[in-house]
Formats: sequence, structure tokens, C-alpha cells
Amino acid sequence: MSIQKRLVGSYLVVIIVTVLILEVFLTVFVRAYFYHNIERTLMNQAGISASFFQQYFAGEDLEKISGRLLSGFAHNITAQVQIIDAEGKLLQDSNGLQAGEFMSDYPDVQEARRGTAGTWRGREPSTNEPVLAVAYPLQAGNITVGVVRFVTSLTETMEIIRHILMIFMAIGLMVLGIVALLSVFLSRTITGSIKELKSAAEQMAEGDFSARANKRYQDELGKLADTLNTMAAKIQRNEQLKNEFTSAISHELRTPLTSIKGWVVTLKADPGEGEFLLRDGLDIIETEADRLTRLVDELLDFSKLDNGQIRLECAPLNLSVLLQHVGKQLAPRAARQGVSLDVQIDNRFPAIHADSNRLKQVLINLLDNSLKFTGPGGSITVIARQTEREVVISIQDTGSGIGEQDLAHVFQRFYKGDGHAAGSGLGLSISRQIIDLHQGKLLIHSQLGEGTQVEIYLPK
Repeated sequence: MSIQKRLVGSYLVVIIVTVLILEVFLTVFVRAYFYHNIERTLMNQAGISASFFQQYFAGEDLEKISGRLLSGFAHNITAQVQIIDAEGKLLQDSNGLQAGEFMSDYPDVQEARRGTAGTWRGREPSTNEPVLAVAYPLQAGNITVGVVRFVTSLTETMEIIRHILMIFMAIGLMVLGIVALLSVFLSRTITGSIKELKSAAEQMAEGDFSARANKRYQDELGKLADTLNTMAAKIQRNEQLKNEFTSAISHELRTPLTSIKGWVVTLKADPGEGEFLLRDGLDIIETEADRLTRLVDELLDFSKLDNGQIRLECAPLNLSVLLQHVGKQLAPRAARQGVSLDVQIDNRFPAIHADSNRLKQVLINLLDNSLKFTGPGGSITVIARQTEREVVISIQDTGSGIGEQDLAHVFQRFYKGDGHAAGSGLGLSISRQIIDLHQGKLLIHSQLGEGTQVEIYLPK
């Protein structure tokens, strides 16, 4: 069963139950209201009649004055009036019922003979007509000498009640119809959003990540649409990054391979060209092979980190020695580029517990980025300091900096702010994961045109 059918069914079940409860309540209330009013009217009239008898005729024989009493009691009321003696025998009846019939079988008459007012609702045996009867004791002093009884037909009253109940039923059916229409409309506001989400999800499942779910309302489905759209945008971006990465890595692999291939062909074509040419060719081949090795190592490291296969080999590490060594390793390159590379660290800096090879990999990667984007005349400063619980390595350069729109994505795999820049776009992602494995933090602060500062926080 569809969601729309379940929603409409749920609404209707709730409303039907509610309407039925109200109908039952109104039926009971209306019947009770009408019957209570009739009973109260008859009881008041009977009480007045009994008071009249007690005040003016208490000392007289009831049977002799029963005719006069009947005439007086029935004068102002349309109900049937009966005068009954103390034994329950009918003396007078306003509808011409034959006198002498015993009425003691009626519950209301029995109550009145015992000195209290009684009521009875049922069907008249002779006519099978629904009636309501009220009997009131006629007393002389404290002795019940007879009963005055008022009987009224309930046929018209029941017809009025039935008519009112028919109106209530019509209103109830109208309410059900309105609710049915509203439930269909309301369910469509929900199922419509779900259908649109389903359609967008199906397009995404087919590979069309440009599809977007329409957000109708600010509700849970609206939030789901936002989440689905955000997911599609991220997948679309990752697809773009993957394509850019494939293109970039192809270029990165092709360039050194082309260079190696060219020099091999050159040396093979004319092996006697001279020692100088041979040395230059072998140097270039070695450099390009190292470049390929670094690229392959970077891809392998990323794969291992992504699968959680890298385990650190931590040991006490003299950070001063490591930073000085990395500085000396990259100093010739910095000198060739005309960049000042300065490492500032106290030789008495405390040892830390870390994997020296992985930490060196991170430092070289970060300094390589700084050298890439710092022009001649610029400077790179490496400073190490300590706090109460951490050591902080800061690499500050005066390079081109990173734009605000790129800064939020620099740690994303395959991301390169400049799509034509060399590299795989994995260096910062790998570096951050290595620092995370050391239970540390890697932060980047940068402004376009004002340089970049990278901070590595490592626990003591």
C-alpha cells in the first residue's frame, strides 16, 4: 500500500472514530435532555396537583371527588391524567380509560403508593406506544390516600430526536467528506515531496549528479532534500576532482616518461656522442625516475592511509636534529630558486615520541609546497616552540598564498587550487592523516598574496 493511501486511511480512521464517539455522545445527550425536560415538566405539574389536593381536599373521600380533581388537574396540561386510590385501583382517567382497572403493576405507581414520586418509561400495553409516566402521592396528613399520575406519549418526542440525530449524521458524513478531501490534499503535500526526492535519487543512481531535489517546505523532507542535494554536489565535485586527478596524474607520469624515453633514444642513436652528453642524459633519467618513484610512493601512501594499513613506528625523536636535517636537504633547491630558507630551533629542544620517517615526509611535503609557491626573493621560516602539553612546528612563507575559496578544500584528496599545477593533489591530505595518527593537528592559515602559515601540533 502506498504512503498516500496509508496517510488517507489513517486520517479517515481517526476521524471516523472521533465522529462515531461524538455521534454516540450527542445521541445520549439529546435523548437525556428531551426526556429529562418532559419528566421535569410532568413532575412539577404532579407536585402542584398533589399540593392542591393536600391543601383543599385532604379531608374528603378521594373516590367521591376524583371527578372534580381530574377536571382540575387536566385543565392546563395535554398529558393523560389518572387518579388512583391507595390500593392501586384506577378511579378516573382523562383519556376515558375504564375505571376499576388496577394500576399497581406499574413501577411509578408502586413508588407513589409508598409515599415518594415515581417515574416510568416504556410502552403502553394496550397501544404499544412509547410513553413516559410520573406518579405522585396524594396525602392527607402523613397518610397516602391515593396517587395522581401523568402519562404523555413519547412518539412525537422520539420523532424530533430522530430528526435531530439525522441532522447530526448528515453533519458527520459531511465532516467525513471534507476530511477525506483534506486528507488527500495533505497527503499529496507529503507524497509529492517524497516522489520528487525519489525521482532525484533515481537520476543520481543512474549517474546524473546534476539532478537536484526540489525543496517544498522547511520540514524533515526539506532537510532530506538539502542533504540529498549536498550529497549530490559533493559527489559531483569528487567526480570532477577524480577526472582532474586522472588528467593530472596522466600528465605527471607522461612528462618524466617522455623525457626518459627521449634521452634513451638519443643515447642509443649516437652512443659515441661524448661523455658529457652521456652524463647529462643519465642525470636527467635519474631525476625523472626519482620523480616517478615519489609519485608512486605518494599514491601507495594514500591508498594505505585510506585503508588504515599504515602503522607508525614511534620512538624518541630529537626534533632539532630532524628539522636541521630537512633544512639542509632542501637548502640547495631554495638557493637555486633565490628563496631564503631559515630553520630556527633550540638545540636543547625536548625529544618527542614520533615516527621520524613519516614526520620527515610531512615536513618535506610542506616545505616543497612553500618552495613551489614562493618566488625569488621570498623567504621561508621554520620555527619550533613548545607549550605546556604540545610542541608546535610553524612553517611561514611569503609566497602567493591561498584564496579563501580554496582554503576550505586544501585537505581534500586530489584537490589542487590551480588545476595546471604539478603534483597529484594528495600531499596535504596524506600529511594531515599522518599528523592525525600522531594524535596531533595540522592547521593552515593563509591569505591570497600574503603568504601561508602551516602549524603542526604534536603532543609531548
